[in-house]
Amino acid sequence: MSAAPATGTAAIVEGVLARRAREIGRALSEVEREGGAPEILRDVFPRTGRARIVGVTGPPGAGKSTLVQRLAQAYRRRGSTVAIVAVDPSSPFTGGAILGDRIRMSEIFTDPGVFIRSMATRGALGGLARATGDAVDVLDAAGFDLVIVETVGVGQDEVDIVKTAETIAVVIVPGLGDDIQAIKAGILEIADVFVVNKSDREGADRAAAEIAAMLDFTPDRAWRPPIVRTVATRGEGVAEAVDAIAAHAEFLRTTPEGAGRRSRRARARLVQILQARFARDVEAAAGKPQGLEEAVEDVLARRADPYAAAGRLYARMVRA
Repeated sequence: MSAAPATGTAAIVEGVLARRAREIGRALSEVEREGGAPEILRDVFPRTGRARIVGVTGPPGAGKSTLVQRLAQAYRRRGSTVAIVAVDPSSPFTGGAILGDRIRMSEIFTDPGVFIRSMATRGALGGLARATGDAVDVLDAAGFDLVIVETVGVGQDEVDIVKTAETIAVVIVPGLGDDIQAIKAGILEIADVFVVNKSDREGADRAAAEIAAMLDFTPDRAWRPPIVRTVATRGEGVAEAVDAIAAHAEFLRTTPEGAGRRSRRARARLVQILQARFARDVEAAAGKPQGLEEAVEDVLARRADPYAAAGRLYARMVRA
């Protein structure tokens, strides 16, 4: 007698582990909901830890989406399966991602070895959707060899990518005023690979030289990020970018930095989940005695300063 087919969450998990696109899409929709889908993550998490997680970030207009498409094609030619999480600005009306999967990467959308998902930031800072970490886990468990996370492109807030990705490629282009200003804005420290895209433009040599000069001021780094020049629209330099990402992966595999990064990412993930859960609990208790609304009134009436009011609210939530 054959076993009954799985239903509900079990069916979604079964489909994810079998790498069926429909169930993967359903799982991602569930983890994007407010509060996420901890029951799905609980079941798929033991199958994670096998995929390489690469972040692609940088200022708007750097050509990140085109580069990600070319990277996916290059990895496919090398026999790897690829999942892409493209974090887009949220629609102010629906909260959904503004840019669509088919529009962004139409050349690879029909490839069965590629899965693409756009996710909305939903107001989250750091260029990443709050559910991005969960989505990466789902795609990792589905057996994709590589998961690429492309961030929304909002400048210095992009640094949150370090909480998700193992290797981070920072993409810049010449001709955006002060070429190196985007690097000064807070993402120099997170780059494992620099990509000077649109390098057929005037100023590409200068941009690459300025990055190299800034790296010279941090000679104690165990890993010196390589600088790769690409013209993503023509596929130029993409193979070199893949090689640079692979070199960093080997560095992490053979040095203590790899274990250190994994530990820091796990810690950041737990703190993020705790913060989100506490915020939801505070909002849920808003109308109760000594809840958020009462704390707001106390601050407005100057009966309590914000720190004291927050402290009492925190103590109440912890006791509960």
